[in-house]
Amino acid sequence: MLGIVFIFVGFLVFGVLGQQYYNLSIQEREFGDCHEFESENQVQIDCDTAANTKAAFFALVFVLIGVGVFFLVKGIRGKWDQDVKPEDIVGPGSSFPS
Repeated sequence: MLGIVFIFVGFLVFGVLGQQYYNLSIQEREFGDCHEFESENQVQIDCDTAANTKAAFFALVFVLIGVGVFFLVKGIRGKWDQDVKPEDIVGPGSSFPS
């Protein structure tokens, strides 16, 4: 359950906050300079700083999704199915009378 929450939060953060970094990427690729728009004013920013911020943002998203996948795999491969008491085992080789 915890894994699903982390994966959902990762995609939610990416969907809500990722548009800004997508726009900066397009500006850098198409025009060679980057701008931020604050209160109807256009402010030129350094594209290298924006690229570093974008990389940190995507690293955060990948970590959230990676932690979610880790918890999902850990939950699937958990010890819940291996901690069966000998008297509760049913099937071939069990002590349960047929």
